[in-house]
Amino acid sequence: MLLISCKEDKNEVLIENQKAIQKKTQVFNAINSAWNFSTQPINPAAQGALSMWAEWRVLMSELGQKPKSTIGAFQQKSKTLSKKASELVNNIPSAYSKPEIKSRISVLVTKINALDLFIHLHEIPTDKIALLIAEINTQIISIESQMGEIVRKNIIPKEEGESDMIKMLDTSRAIPSNANYKNRVIN
Repeated sequence: MLLISCKEDKNEVLIENQKAIQKKTQVFNAINSAWNFSTQPINPAAQGALSMWAEWRVLMSELGQKPKSTIGAFQQKSKTLSKKASELVNNIPSAYSKPEIKSRISVLVTKINALDLFIHLHEIPTDKIALLIAEINTQIISIESQMGEIVRKNIIPKEEGESDMIKMLDTSRAIPSNANYKNRVIN
């Protein structure tokens, strides 16, 4: 009886191992087919702007390199992408260091970090990873579009007196309305 029991256990272990290998292969194939990032600039204005930004070029280069061998390679690549994405915030070119760009970069970093998180789970949700890759592509296009918009706005010449009007709209330069300031001015 003991021998029969051991043989059945070995068969069950072999069957379980085969199922696990088959599942890992399915997960790898699903991730491999979804792992396509848009790394080409969508407009010439964005291309010129992004060529000066080293961190962006490094991130796009990393996104363009697709792992080929195992799920572990995808996990390592996602970890690298997470590190490279977090470096984007540090050195945004001054012409693009605006809230609309910073917010889009923050969303991109969050999506890449989520990809890193989900790909390192024991049970990898392939549908969630495919969705995150699509969302990362959307954010990349959004950042590039916003940069192109900033370039287009900077090309438009300002009218006479427009810069003075913009300065007057700045609330940080406004005259304080507290009573102490009024008393000092009157006395």
